[in-house]
Amino acid sequence: MREISPVTLELNGVRLEPLQPRHAAGLRAAASDGELWKLRITSVPEPENTEQYIATALEMRPSRLAFAVIDIASEKVIGCTSLHDIDPLIGRIEIGYTWYAKSVQRSHVNSSCKLMLLAHAFDKGYELVGFRTDIFNHASQNAIERLGAKKDGVLRHHALRRDGTVRDTVMYSIARGEWPQVKTHLEYRLARGRSC
Repeated sequence: MREISPVTLELNGVRLEPLQPRHAAGLRAAASDGELWKLRITSVPEPENTEQYIATALEMRPSRLAFAVIDIASEKVIGCTSLHDIDPLIGRIEIGYTWYAKSVQRSHVNSSCKLMLLAHAFDKGYELVGFRTDIFNHASQNAIERLGAKKDGVLRHHALRRDGTVRDTVMYSIARGEWPQVKTHLEYRLARGRSC
């Protein structure tokens, strides 16, 4: 069976730990690096809402498994990411709720996290890994496309933004048959110091 349970993953100096209340101060500091909660196209928590953000993520289990992103050398929390919309029956899972401190954006961190989560999902027998982003989040769309994901389409009038407006959502995916080539591509980019 395609069982996804809390697990710790490490690669390239980055560790993914199951998100816990003890990560609150670190998440607050990471979000403050760039005041990321001010971006209307992300789900980064405001400093005063960090504990609730973590509680909500934990309440969403088993359909969402959230991770704190840790820089191993400094043991600092540098972001958050999740496996979500987990459907073991049909073998579909998504990677999302992803954000990183401004100082580590466009570094090896995103590529390393995606490589770990994709490998974990496909190793557990999932057939397809999806991604979604706001139609106006061009940086996220570019990063997902650099991974090698295919654009599935746009869901119009799909989800609320933090400011109360309704966004269109761009959907992407990587199928099991595409994974070996995507994995090789990601490893190649990481070996050459390129990010996704």
